[in-house]
Amino acid sequence: MSLPSLNLHKLMIFNTAHCKNHNHLSYYKTKTKNLGGRCCSSAIAINTPSSLTGVSGIRWGSTKLQGAREEMEDDVVIVKSSADGLDAFSFAAVFDGHAGYSSVKFLRDELYRECVTALQGGMLLTGKNFNVIKKALQDAFQTADEKLINWLETSGEETESGSTATALFINNDLLFISHVGDSCAVLSRAGKPEVLTGSHRPYGSNKASLNEIRRIREAGGWIVNGRICGDISVSRAFGDMRFKTKKYEMLEKGVQEGRWSPKFVSRIKFSGDLVTVCPDVFQVDLGVDTEFILLASDGLWDYINSSEAVTFVRNQLRKHGDVQMACEALGQVALDRRSQDNITIVLADFGRTNWESVPIQQQNIFFELGQAFATLGIVSFGIWMTSMLGS
Repeated sequence: MSLPSLNLHKLMIFNTAHCKNHNHLSYYKTKTKNLGGRCCSSAIAINTPSSLTGVSGIRWGSTKLQGAREEMEDDVVIVKSSADGLDAFSFAAVFDGHAGYSSVKFLRDELYRECVTALQGGMLLTGKNFNVIKKALQDAFQTADEKLINWLETSGEETESGSTATALFINNDLLFISHVGDSCAVLSRAGKPEVLTGSHRPYGSNKASLNEIRRIREAGGWIVNGRICGDISVSRAFGDMRFKTKKYEMLEKGVQEGRWSPKFVSRIKFSGDLVTVCPDVFQVDLGVDTEFILLASDGLWDYINSSEAVTFVRNQLRKHGDVQMACEALGQVALDRRSQDNITIVLADFGRTNWESVPIQQQNIFFELGQAFATLGIVSFGIWMTSMLGS
């Protein structure tokens, strides 16, 4: 059914400290831990059973951890399915901001709203016409981006900020992914990882990267050391107006700062946006062998590969069956490996697997060594601090 605009506010679930209870959906509050000076925030349901199970039977967990960055620019939104919303589809999205938090702050409210409107309140999802769904989601991303850029211009808040976004609409049978940027979604099928998204980066030799490099050059841009115009290392994102509506202003500023010569700039003619918000859209059929899906920012995937992550989560669920604990433990692994980035993770267990009957998998030897060295380093640091305080 089509959802009235007044009801959209009631459907938003944010992993922030400002959440409240509503009648129809499970809202979340923030739990914060101190991890050696870093912040870990986890979404905990406050009006549902501890299993965090939605109408569709999916159990959710999420966590946000601040790495070595000065500011936490990631965020996560989870909207669990309800009997009267989106025809039992749940929504989850991970946002990875850059040049400030403003774009993420706007998108965590607006993107879901635009997607629901474009999908006619969920009717298009159940219609299962992929081309129609794809067009609707692409339109939603474009509309949200236009509104974001207008808001950045009028508010003056961190006008050069931007954000990646990877969003899921999911029920027991189908998964729709809309993806811009370098976060990643990985599905576990009977313990085997299935990488569902490719990173939009202007470097590398994979097909996705080569397509991005070609698109940027055809639009009149150039790439220096894996960065568009020597500036940004992600090629699809929300915001980043200097690569969209303010491209020529960017060139003028570069001349004033001595980055480029007037002669160099005079030869540049743009024919399109250098950074685009057009998402890759995928449909994935979920069979009986699908166990869970991991959605995370690159702060996780730059330090843990998909196979390691799937094995680790399976072993965690085998031990205790707690989705939230497994999610937090996986984020801690990335911190232990000295991840320099912020880390945001969503874990959705489809509820099909009897985890107690799953055998423990052997973790990669290098993974175990890395964990051991990380633990040794923490213990050694603690001993050193104790001796310093005692002297």
